[in-house]
Amino acid sequence: MFRLALRCALCSCLLVPALSFGQAPAALTADPAADAKYPATMISLADLPSHGQMLMGVFYLAAGEAPHPTLILMHGFPGFEQNLDLAQAIRRAGWNVLAVHYRGSWGVKGAFSFQHAIEDADAEVAFVRDPANAKKYRVDTSKIVLLGHSMGGFMVASAAAHDPKVAGVALISAWNIGASFPPASESGGQHSTDEAAKRELMDSFSRDNDTAPLAGCTLEGLVEEAYEHRAAWNFNDYAPQLASRPVLVVTSDDGLQPMDDTFATALKKAGNQQVTEAHFPSDHGYSDHRLALTTVVLKWLATIQ
Repeated sequence: MFRLALRCALCSCLLVPALSFGQAPAALTADPAADAKYPATMISLADLPSHGQMLMGVFYLAAGEAPHPTLILMHGFPGFEQNLDLAQAIRRAGWNVLAVHYRGSWGVKGAFSFQHAIEDADAEVAFVRDPANAKKYRVDTSKIVLLGHSMGGFMVASAAAHDPKVAGVALISAWNIGASFPPASESGGQHSTDEAAKRELMDSFSRDNDTAPLAGCTLEGLVEEAYEHRAAWNFNDYAPQLASRPVLVVTSDDGLQPMDDTFATALKKAGNQQVTEAHFPSDHGYSDHRLALTTVVLKWLATIQ
């Protein structure tokens, strides 16, 4: 049995003071009813267009003929943890789930960069919103939700800020790229501080072998790209664009909680009354809290109108 305290904003937020297996959503414990004509299935995608390349991944389609709410799942940097257990549970709850790789990652052609990943995130939203694809994959375009882990958390915040019709956004241990460095306005007199931040980021990437699945990039180049765009790539600045939509912010003991708590505060200051926060005493991959994490995500999705 596990217990989890949730910190929520106002009354329209999900409020679950404690969770246990007895309270688990049905999608966590049972398969849905079969549909012989429109069964649940997995589509292998290799044709999601983004800036001259085709992104590859999978589209988990829920059972049933009616258009389904659809979640786009974006993995982190470089994507060793893809959270596909979440995808399966979310599909059992009646949602389609799209999970693809960015350009230059995991065999997708092109060069990986953070800018390309931002563009690819927008392309994923455009793909499921396209009328032909929505019909083909039975997508309810009024209920598209984005969920991202680590770097993917930044990507979903960015993509939702670019598309006001996205119905909700969930960030799990999100990495706020721009906040990895001192503010650009202060950098002129803090060269040593900037260089220390770059080294720390470089060491983190190197330690985790993060560029092994990536093509067309180097550690040094990625760190410089993040540094050069630090002013533009701070998701706290996206809070006004997200102020009217439900946002889930999940944190762990991986060191990213301060960044994400700051984002939740920025959302509330922007007037967002639909911020749900949850914290787990776990690692970056939520290795010993997967069921608890899935439960929170499912309960939050159930509140999306």
